[in-house]
Amino acid sequence: MNVYQTNDIGELIRDNPYVGRGIVVGKSKNGKAVAAYFIMGRSANSRNRIFTEKNGEVFTEPFDASKVEDPSLIIYAAIRRFEEKLIVTNGNQTDTIYDFLKEGKCFTSALKTREFEPDGPNFTPRISAMLSLKDPFTYKMSILKSADEKGSACNRFTFDYEAIDGVGHFLHTYVTDGNPIPTFQGEPERVLIPDSIDDFTETLWNALNEQNKISLYVRYIDLATGKEENRLINKNK
Repeated sequence: MNVYQTNDIGELIRDNPYVGRGIVVGKSKNGKAVAAYFIMGRSANSRNRIFTEKNGEVFTEPFDASKVEDPSLIIYAAIRRFEEKLIVTNGNQTDTIYDFLKEGKCFTSALKTREFEPDGPNFTPRISAMLSLKDPFTYKMSILKSADEKGSACNRFTFDYEAIDGVGHFLHTYVTDGNPIPTFQGEPERVLIPDSIDDFTETLWNALNEQNKISLYVRYIDLATGKEENRLINKNK
């Protein structure tokens, strides 16, 4: 078994009906910082969403505001930046991390104040990442999971990476579909990060389950110049 194997992300998720929400962070072979975030949904409330980008920040918003049932867990800032830190999460813990950074505190301390989502029996994990866009480029990832089927306690896992050219890590909320939905297990998965943002975006979007995928956002950042390339896809148009 090659523990250092990097996988094609399309092969990892193709034919999987429901990996939930997912974050990919890493470095392209030509040395760009990469972050991607996607959402999926099974219910009408979850599927009634789009991504919007405003001043470099990315938000989930209702596609049809008249059909929103409960905005508490589906409407949030997914991507924000504070100085040289880029924050990517699947919930309103984005703002928690941002506020802690403003106070001179850290990613891990911020997430110690949060736990998994209160949506039993699934208890959806909160997944988060933070890219440090300085030399050397590093990134952290986190998952907050229920310790048991009752949601009686929270287990918090943080992963700290030194970036390697062409390598990224993929963290998602669920293993696959189910009732309740089985929570992601183990370390973030090692994936290949290509040089082309269009190739990566296409591979990821096309591999996601057609019925359940909702939106995808991908950002490539040139670490030398700070120049960004962004791609945004919404199924709802």
